[in-house]
Amino acid sequence: MTPLAERIHKLRTRIRKACEAVGRDPGQIELLPVSKRQPLALVQEAASLGFGRFGENYVQEGVQKALDAPELQFVLIGPLQRNKARAALASFREIMTVDRPELAGRLRHLAEELDVVRGVWIQVDLWGEATKLGGCAASDAEAVFGALGSDPRLPVRGFMAIPPPEDAEAFGAMAVLRESWQQRLGQPLRLSMGMSADLEQAIAAGSDQVRIGTAFFGNR
Repeated sequence: MTPLAERIHKLRTRIRKACEAVGRDPGQIELLPVSKRQPLALVQEAASLGFGRFGENYVQEGVQKALDAPELQFVLIGPLQRNKARAALASFREIMTVDRPELAGRLRHLAEELDVVRGVWIQVDLWGEATKLGGCAASDAEAVFGALGSDPRLPVRGFMAIPPPEDAEAFGAMAVLRESWQQRLGQPLRLSMGMSADLEQAIAAGSDQVRIGTAFFGNR
């Protein structure tokens, strides 16, 4: 077993045990490898082990990987500036950091112009974390939804967040937000939260996707 395969096995074991503890199906949890600053050869090794989707933090790096490995899917999990929106829509299968109406409007315009369909996630910050990049307040989510306008080219997949590790109630707050919007929209929404250190708490609160970098690929 290669070092990468061993790390993946350990992660899947953690996910399985976390699901067993709260009566969830491990098959419902997506393990999204975060491949920023990782060599393409290691990403392709992960692909040979059954992974086809990877999270990238930087537009330029992700665009290059998408060009070099068109058989794989890359999703943007880092902040997106309006002037990089065109490149992001052209290369990423999903944009997970839509956090303001201006960006949503720009993406709508470009999605029509480029004639592409891209899943989007609304990134929220319920805690006013000054050290984190991106994320709208819960009260601003309505404006972001409004700017997206239920555009079929930009279907909303759910909410993405980076809760503060010291806040024991953080994951639960995201679950409440998700439930309220599911009722308003009448459609299911996914939750993307939880990383290497706290995936168990995220899964217990209802996360459908955990974004794992170091515990997956190892230290850079």
